[in-house]
Amino acid sequence: MSIHGTAVVSSSAKLASDIKVGPYSIIGEDVDIDSGCRIDGHVVINGPTRIGKNNHIYPFTSIGDDPQDKKYAGEPTRLAIGAGNTIREYCTISRGTVQDEGLTRVGDDNWIMAYVHIAHDCRIGDHCIFANNATLAGHVRVGDWATFSGFTGAHQFCRVGAHAFLGMYSGTTRDIPAYTLIAGQPPSSKGINTKGLKRRGFTTHQLRNIRGAYRLVYCSGLKLAEAIAELEGAVGDQPELELFVESLKSSERGIIR
Repeated sequence: MSIHGTAVVSSSAKLASDIKVGPYSIIGEDVDIDSGCRIDGHVVINGPTRIGKNNHIYPFTSIGDDPQDKKYAGEPTRLAIGAGNTIREYCTISRGTVQDEGLTRVGDDNWIMAYVHIAHDCRIGDHCIFANNATLAGHVRVGDWATFSGFTGAHQFCRVGAHAFLGMYSGTTRDIPAYTLIAGQPPSSKGINTKGLKRRGFTTHQLRNIRGAYRLVYCSGLKLAEAIAELEGAVGDQPELELFVESLKSSERGIIR
């Protein structure tokens, strides 16, 4: 274990034997950090917070502090961060609130760039990218492999499906189905995230099926319930459509058009 002499570490914090803590960092009570983590200088981590293996947290980040919610009254809520995440400078990730499940969760292998804010009660999947200044309000759900470009945002309680892509400066007040690309001001749906899906190994056949499902929802004139019913019948032969269908069915705020 390598802890700089100027760092302040609570006696109740649990740190793996091989982690590194840089100068002037503060690790508070009820913080548990697993092996392989690197905490750079001037980082503040408060608890209850659990951080998995092999995370790198860059300077001036604030992890696990009180939620920015006027209803918060000091309840012991939590933050859980998975393994292999990169969290760059000046990011803020808040704990949950008792109005939800009391937990903010970040998955594995996410790339979180400078000045990103992840608010209370958010649920972030795995392999997501948040470019500089991306901002999530409270209670947002983000699926695996989603990408937020610079200065993007999501309104509270929005759901962003797996493999979705938000173009620069776009923000959503509605749900974004899986695979879907949005852009513009105000943002609108522009098609599917073809480049991202190709990078992740989706075949030409799979892309054709996903594109057809997208057109059924957005271009056919069918009501959403009718389109979902038709797509559910195709999932057996086209399993790649399951993520898309489930993201449509789980929408509570309505999908972005």
